Amino acid sequence: MKYIVRKLVRLLPAVIAAAMSVACDSIIYDDEGDCAPHYKVRFVYERNLRYVDAFSAEVEEVTLYVVDSSTGKVILRKHESGEALSSGDYMMDVDVPPGTYTLVAWCGPGHTTSFSVGEAVDLTGLTCRLTDRTPTHPVDLGLDGSAVTGDLQRLYHGKLADAVFPDSQGTHIFTVDLTKNTNDVHIVLQHLSGDPVDESRFTFTVTEQNGLMDWDNSLADDEILTYYPWRQRSGFAGVDVPDYTSPDENSPRAITAVSAAVADITVGRLMADRKAMVRIYNDNSELVASIPLVDYALLVKGRHHQLSDQDYLDYCDDYSMVLFLDDNGRWANQQIYINSWHLVIQNVDGM
Repeated sequence: MKYIVRKLVRLLPAVIAAAMSVACDSIIYDDEGDCAPHYKVRFVYERNLRYVDAFSAEVEEVTLYVVDSSTGKVILRKHESGEALSSGDYMMDVDVPPGTYTLVAWCGPGHTTSFSVGEAVDLTGLTCRLTDRTPTHPVDLGLDGSAVTGDLQRLYHGKLADAVFPDSQGTHIFTVDLTKNTNDVHIVLQHLSGDPVDESRFTFTVTEQNGLMDWDNSLADDEILTYYPWRQRSGFAGVDVPDYTSPDENSPRAITAVSAAVADITVGRLMADRKAMVRIYNDNSELVASIPLVDYALLVKGRHHQLSDQDYLDYCDDYSMVLFLDDNGRWANQQIYINSWHLVIQNVDGM
């Protein structure tokens, strides 16, 4: 009898292990210590013109909302920031029961500074509003809506709809792709004659109704926003001009200094089916240039022509525009440079 008891005691650990193996489909997950499912969410920012995952380099903080797809209720809000996000292998642990969920993420420093996401209890409340706005415009141009004068902090959005979190052991990883919602616009104003351009005589603006984004990153109804430069300056650039009258390629070359006024403006998300407008006014509040930013930006996709119009606007977050003034101080609208592409304009009706 004692022999039998001792034998059973020795066999007990094996019996327990066998039982656990059956419960876990014959697999023990040493890193997790149990057979329960574990869920992780990774964030990827590949929607850029470099076509690489720039999440670890650009995104310093994330806030994830887990929404029960059957009820539309937010069951988890989790925020993380710091060095862990720049490690290159960051993933967020998500502790929820098995089910079907929609994941919504608002990321980057902008979503807690220049923008704000409310304390939503359901999916429809997960809107992000540009809060860095004021009803007072820096220049009295008789414009409606609010003014945005600051350098907006970077804002990213991501979503994954109706993801099934299975009731099976192991680690299940879900990927949320991010889209950058903030854009830098640089406007350079030069004079065709080469005369100096005094930046203080001009007001640069971008107008759009894009200050409220829904949970799916579509634009919701909002007031007109006028974006003003957060930095505006005058400067000179040296232009190397060859002497084409000389047959000697080593002949002296003239260096011509070109004066320009430069404005840096940060704006919210640009949409292919909307009309974000660049407008420039002189010191008499007269409109000297009015240009549809999106229309012209889409003309210069170049090697990115395979992208849809909206994808291109989402992948590109930096736009440069060079305009020229004629002798009357107005836009010489036969040509324009967008992102270094020279456009010769055939029809300027309505510009």
